Amino acid sequence: MKIASKILLIVLLIWTMVMLIWGLSGFFEYFTGIKPVIHLQNSAYPKTVQFVHWLLITLTGGTFIFGYFLKWKWTPYVMVMLFSNLAILCTIQTFDFMSEQWSYTAYITEIVLYVLLSAFLLFSSLSKSHFKHRI
Repeated sequence: MKIASKILLIVLLIWTMVMLIWGLSGFFEYFTGIKPVIHLQNSAYPKTVQFVHWLLITLTGGTFIFGYFLKWKWTPYVMVMLFSNLAILCTIQTFDFMSEQWSYTAYITEIVLYVLLSAFLLFSSLSKSHFKHRI
């Protein structure tokens, strides 16, 4: 179980690095109109929703990376807050602006992922020892 927890923590670190790069690339395209590598803006979303989308993705990626390397004790709590905000945004994007039917499956998958990651960060012994938080 300890090895699985370590692997999950490393996968989460890599995933948040990708989120940070993706968020910064999205902001770059949002503000300049220049496509970084692929088109990242979703034309179905209003500008403010798109801005909040990139803000939350960038904050989530940056917060976990910062917290992981500095062993910031508030990281798990802030990540739960960010995951909950991402879940709310995902709900808005899915039910107000959904353009394809597969989005329901993606929506459920994303919500379950946020809940499981939140539980891991709050309750796993590895997270508690790494971040030195108590719950």
